[in-house]
Parts: sequence; C-alpha cells; structure tokens
Amino acid sequence: MNGPAALVLALAAWLPARAAAQVATLHWGAQAIPALTATAVVPGGETLTELRVVQPFLMLRADAFRHRLTGLATGNFEKWTMPNGELVPGAWGEGFADRRHPHTVFHELMLVVPADRFFLAAGKGFVPFGSDDPMSRPVLRYPVNHHWAQILERAVAIGGARDGPLMLEGSLFNGDEPVSPDSWPAIDRFGDSWSVRLTLSPPTTPLELQVSYAFVHSPENRAGAGPDDIKWSASARWERSPVYGLLEWARTSVSSGDLVYHSVLAEASVAMGGHRPYGRFEVTERPEDDRLADPFRTVWPPLDNSILGVTRWTVVTAGDAIELKPLGPVRLAPVAELSYAWIAKVGGGAFDPAAFYGREHGLVVTLGVRVTAGMRMTRMGRYGSTATMDEPGMHHHDE
Repeated sequence: MNGPAALVLALAAWLPARAAAQVATLHWGAQAIPALTATAVVPGGETLTELRVVQPFLMLRADAFRHRLTGLATGNFEKWTMPNGELVPGAWGEGFADRRHPHTVFHELMLVVPADRFFLAAGKGFVPFGSDDPMSRPVLRYPVNHHWAQILERAVAIGGARDGPLMLEGSLFNGDEPVSPDSWPAIDRFGDSWSVRLTLSPPTTPLELQVSYAFVHSPENRAGAGPDDIKWSASARWERSPVYGLLEWARTSVSSGDLVYHSVLAEASVAMGGHRPYGRFEVTERPEDDRLADPFRTVWPPLDNSILGVTRWTVVTAGDAIELKPLGPVRLAPVAELSYAWIAKVGGGAFDPAAFYGREHGLVVTLGVRVTAGMRMTRMGRYGSTATMDEPGMHHHDE
C-alpha cells in the first residue's frame, strides 16, 4: 500500500472515531446527475448523443473540538460512471478534448483549523486560486476555462488571515495534474508551486471580490520536465437569495509567455418559485493538441511539437432547474439546458476548426435530473470562509 493510500485509510479511521469521542457533528451529502447530451459539435461533424451519470459524489464533513477542527472528504465516482469522459464541446484537460475528464476518486480530503482571524488547512484539495469549483455553481455544463480558473486535486498546505472584510490566503502545493482517476499527487513535488489570493467582502453586502496569482511548475508533466504556468484570476461574485451572479477573468501564461490564454465568463441565476433559470456567457482560448486515434483524446503529456494551434470558444448557455417535492430524504431537480458554441482560430498553426469539426458553430442540448440527498453542497475550496465552515450547505444552486 502506497503512502497516500495509507494516509487516507488512517484519516478515515481516526477522524470519525475521534470526532465522536469529542461529541462532534457529522454532515453528509450526495449527488448524481443522469444527463442525456446531444450535439453536432464533435470531431468529424457527426451528430452524437450520449447518456452519462455526471458529477456523482459523496461529501462528508466532521466538526470536532467545538468546531476547532473540521475534516472534509469528497469521493467522486466518475471513474465508474463516465470513464471515457462527459461530452462537453470545448472542454479539455488531462488528455481529453471536447470531453470533460473524470475527476479523481478522492476528490477532496482536507483537515481545517478555523479561527476568527486565522485558519490553516492541509490535505488533498483545492488551491486558493480563482473562482468556485463549477460543480457547486448553477450551470450544469462545465466551462471551457476550468483549467484556467481553478486548481484542484493537489496536495496543498494553506494559511489564511482575515482582517475585517479582507482575507489573504497563501499556499504551497505540487504542480502536477492527475494522470488518471486513481492518481495521487506526487508528494516528492510538494512545494514546487505556490499561490496567493486576496478576497474583499464588503460588510452588509453580498458582493465578493477576489484576485489571485499562482505559479504552477510543470502541470502537464508529472516528472517535472514540462513548462511552467503563470496564472492570474479576478472575479466578482454576488449571492443573496434569490439572485446569484459571477463575473470572472483569467489569464494563463505558459513557457515564459510563449503561449498566453485568456478567458472571460459571466453567469447568473435567480430562484423563482420552484424554478431556477440560469445563463452563462463565456469566451475562452484553449490549446489544440495533436489527437490520438480516439479523436477525443490528445497526446498526454503533451510534447513540444504536439500543440497544433489555439482556438477561441464563445459559448452561450441557458437553462432551468425545477425543484420537485422531496421524496423522503431525496431531492429531485429536472434540468433542461441549451448551449450554442462558436469556434474561431487564434493566430497561426495547423489546426483548422472548420475542417476538424465540419463546422464552426453548433448547438448542444442536455436533459438531466439532479438527484441530491443530505446536506447541500458548500462552496468547494473556500476553506477559510466563515459561511462555508460554520453553515454547511447554505450556498447551493438548488435552493
């Protein structure tokens, strides 16, 4: 048994027993979304329809020692429900293209020591950088900018300090991305990457402003032989029932500025009775790596000559989720979602989107049912947020 697996088993055995001994509170939540997606924006220009169970997870949270210690664990089961990825034109990363890759089985495993003005957190989880994980936001479709706007599934140590409306977070972590759903962070690379995030939450308002920076060493080459990423993010977030909104900008510079990718995204939702209509507008640039025999897979890790060009994806998404009457502990929310995507070539390079996809724009239709139980999902990655730490599930798109 390797070191990370042994650590997980030890924590899994120790934390519940220790928490119970201290009269701790235990919260749990679960989700799965059977989703049917159809689109003609696929390699070769064919129409493709797929049924997958997406975003299946089990989340556990234990608060012990009178909330002086919190344990967070999130298991993700996409390894089994979508081993070949989820059909999402424009999505990319970890060897997938136009499919969202399955996340790791142990998506999050963190210990947090919260306090009034300071906090510490360590484990496998989210780096303090950028905006909230898309899984905890209203839109079902993952944005194209997921790998530009968040850094997750790393071995990370975080320290944070709060002074009035300001919070400053800093972290050390390993730069390497997962190479499969069973991946653990390369512990021998811990500390080769770092981030800092400053958040302003003006009092008496639901507005939150953040700016963050990250240096990520060789994210696409586990051995550390690949180029580094320099990442910037800024966002404005608003959430006061019934309205939620997010405006974000992200920039990633690769290999000392040889390649620079930009992203702008705006999304919003509003609760109206049992309905929650939502929308998103996104413009994001992404690399076009050489594809394998499977046109949805790319050379991984990418080689120096595997990038064939850059494309800009403009995606408009609109949808509605309807919260039905609960069936005991289970909540059901049917979702209908439409996206329209435009693909443009940026700069030079051999990649031609019109030839590869047989089109330069097209529609994506998704019908699904969000099935949830237990606590509602918190803002994943905001370990120092008092709202997230003290009131589990207060921030959730189904409410």
